[in-house]
Amino acid sequence: MAVSPAVTTLCENPNEVFLDVAKLLLTYADNILRYPNEEKYRSIRIGNPTFSTKLLPIKGAVECLFEMGFEEAETHLVFSKSASVEQLKLIRESIAAERDQRLCGGQPVQPTSQAASASASASTSVSTSTSASASTSASTSTSASTSASASASASASVSSAAASSQPVSPPPLQPSSLEDSMSFFVTLKSNFQHVMLYENPELQRKARSHIPHQKLSSDAEHKLKEAKEADPECKLGIEDFLVLELLRWFKQDFFSWVDCLPCSSCKGPTQNASSLSPSTDDIRWGAQRVENHYCQSCRLSTRFPRYNNPEKLLETRRGRCGEWANCFTLCCRALGLEARYIWDSTDHVWTEVYSVSQRRWLHCDSCENGCDKPLLYEVGWGKKLAYVLAFSKDQVVDVTWRYSCKHPEVLSRRTRVQEAWLLHTINGLNTRRQQSLPPARKKELTERLLVELVEFISPKKPKPGELGGRNSGSLAWRMARGETRKADTGTSTQVDAISYGVIMELTHYQCVCVCCQTAGYVFTPTEKEKSDQLLHVRYNAAKDQYCRVSNNSEFIPSWDQCVWRKESVFRKVENDWQMVYIARTEGSSMGNISWKFDFAPAGMKIKSVSILASSQTFHSGKVCWHLQAGQTTTEFSGDGKMQSFQSLSGSSEFIVVAGLSGGEEETSWQHSQLFRQSLKETEQSSFEILIHLDNA
Repeated sequence: MAVSPAVTTLCENPNEVFLDVAKLLLTYADNILRYPNEEKYRSIRIGNPTFSTKLLPIKGAVECLFEMGFEEAETHLVFSKSASVEQLKLIRESIAAERDQRLCGGQPVQPTSQAASASASASTSVSTSTSASASTSASTSTSASTSASASASASASVSSAAASSQPVSPPPLQPSSLEDSMSFFVTLKSNFQHVMLYENPELQRKARSHIPHQKLSSDAEHKLKEAKEADPECKLGIEDFLVLELLRWFKQDFFSWVDCLPCSSCKGPTQNASSLSPSTDDIRWGAQRVENHYCQSCRLSTRFPRYNNPEKLLETRRGRCGEWANCFTLCCRALGLEARYIWDSTDHVWTEVYSVSQRRWLHCDSCENGCDKPLLYEVGWGKKLAYVLAFSKDQVVDVTWRYSCKHPEVLSRRTRVQEAWLLHTINGLNTRRQQSLPPARKKELTERLLVELVEFISPKKPKPGELGGRNSGSLAWRMARGETRKADTGTSTQVDAISYGVIMELTHYQCVCVCCQTAGYVFTPTEKEKSDQLLHVRYNAAKDQYCRVSNNSEFIPSWDQCVWRKESVFRKVENDWQMVYIARTEGSSMGNISWKFDFAPAGMKIKSVSILASSQTFHSGKVCWHLQAGQTTTEFSGDGKMQSFQSLSGSSEFIVVAGLSGGEEETSWQHSQLFRQSLKETEQSSFEILIHLDNA
């Protein structure tokens, strides 16, 4: 009798199919037991024809390998040195006992649950080839991994992989109701057609004109170099870092979130009162819905068309998750990254980007500046997932199982359409879309899909960065949607992509993150400044540039170009409110930024120092300014007034440091701000340092 859910599921297969796959499974197990020190017997390549055509399509086969102790390792399944040999023997003997009984003419072992028997699913033939692994199990007695394997395989069957065994008869391809099926089919078709907009060369060119791609690429190369210096075994590629740079830029510098637009007249708050009729121009850009943001003070309405055309979004640069994911996916394609648009039936959308170096798809949420945190929605936000579908120019894939660690619960909620109907429909869409693809591309898609199917079978465990609630949108918006779940007590704070700790989390490297702590720019006097014995620097937050007044008013762009050290800080632009400031990155409890001045190499010393620094706090937010000169630390206020520090006279160097902390609730990161300034105040400095020098 079967002793595990995986073997029970395996026993549901017809006799001939079971005997064929049992022979392979026993061979894998026996090779390990006979040759325990031979590495080649402890690894199975996922792309191996035997595996992909004789094991993967068969219900329970891959699950048995997992229960034996095999683990997923990118392109292989591996039986590690730490795996239990006793567990391997247990599963092996269970399979062998069933095989012997069938060979002796005994009755096959039946599943112990009637529900499992009733939920047996089918393989479906598509075009001229047999679809791989088109089985779906809805039994609550079936293991989570079995459920995931069945449904994932069903939704993303590999059309080019020919199964050598006899497929079981398919169930009727009828959904639970005609209305549900038509609604779901429209969703599939519209999203599958929509992503073709991203392939328009002219639109991609337009997107690139908005993206500082040279700077992003340069920064990505720099971060990759640092990562490899920190960990010589680092297997990440330039595209991994480019994705993170693009996410950071998109969230912090390009796109803005809209709950309610400010009043077009008084700039005060509004409320989303009702819907307005779309204009001809609105409809032209895909805005079938127009929100009415009403100002109680002025009694005026501000229109907010919900544009669905990414070209228009390059212009408006604002919206909610739909607009964010739509525009961000276009930006990914414009930079040559292979990307797909992810639709979640519980009302969220995001992007996935294919990592060539890691040979897998990475979850990317531009609203959250989050990368490779697929369990964020289920575990962090508390979403009750059901259907999560990926749309690219080449195919539709049901990726629900990547985003869940509660596979049986998810499967119980997938009642909108029958699994066999969904499989049949997705297969049909993919077959038509891929008709003109060259054989090499079809093979590439098949191999990728095989890797995905194996990934889906085994539920993941949440990482610390996936435990927090949602960050994007107002607190009221997140509370209304039930997406403010706190991280579990004792878990680490969510890491922001900008710190690049996420990079190491990305591939489970635990090397020291040097990117945010590496020493940076140091102010030293130029020849003119030495001659004038003066160094004078200003920073304007609205223009985001430094002016080195003492060096012929030299302009230096970007707030971080003259920074000595920075940790968990970024420049926030509020386009709706026309304000800009430096703040902590979302999810961080503390942030630091500093500027260093060193005159010793020039043979000079300080005569006097005057500093103007501006900072602003809200609620319990805190900003601490201080000067460090040798062993001496001097605190000062960020009140926007020029302050003199005669105590630094005679020193040869000093550092200006600002520390940001405190705040309340989910938006605590916004409650301590540096250099807060209107975008219209282009002539006013929010940070200024004036240093008179003497010869040493």
